[in-house]
Amino acid sequence: MDPALNGMRVAILVTDGFEQIELTEPKRMLEQEGAVTTLVSDRFDEVQGVNHDKPADRFPVELLLREADAKAFDAVLLPGGKDNGARLREIPEAQGFVQQIQEDGKTIAVICHGGWLLVSAGLVEGRTLTSHADLEQDIRNAGGNWVDEEVVVDGNLVSSRVPEDLPAFNSKMVEVIAERMRANLRGTADEHAVGIASS
Repeated sequence: MDPALNGMRVAILVTDGFEQIELTEPKRMLEQEGAVTTLVSDRFDEVQGVNHDKPADRFPVELLLREADAKAFDAVLLPGGKDNGARLREIPEAQGFVQQIQEDGKTIAVICHGGWLLVSAGLVEGRTLTSHADLEQDIRNAGGNWVDEEVVVDGNLVSSRVPEDLPAFNSKMVEVIAERMRANLRGTADEHAVGIASS
């Protein structure tokens, strides 16, 4: 059987200070399921991960945010990390990237402090999601419905709270990306059929 995400392109948006395991474990799962991942950042060359409050490994940046086209991707992954989340939310190109992903109805998978970017991008109003507890009030103030659950799915949005939630998060992320891929394929087929019928 083919991998669930065969050929899907997933952008991973981070800057310095991301929680390393919230990048490496979802990335591993995505690639195991056949997706092609791209590390996208505002930083040149490399970004620095953390293990909670301790410096961790450095990872090569594959695409600069200012050069990234959200339409070239099928989904976006937003790892957490307090510093990463606080920095990314202030970057206009990061806000624009997730706004385009949302406009196109593609999957947004977010964990921990990664949700700050969605708050600043105006994407949580009327949505149900979870996050690190630090974000609860920000999400509520922005019109979102914050819940304390290991993984929450609201349409194209998959969210989790902390690294301990990663098994549930990874499973749901793959499931939702695959579902939306199939829905898009059905939509394209329907449009093609209508085009044939009307020609």
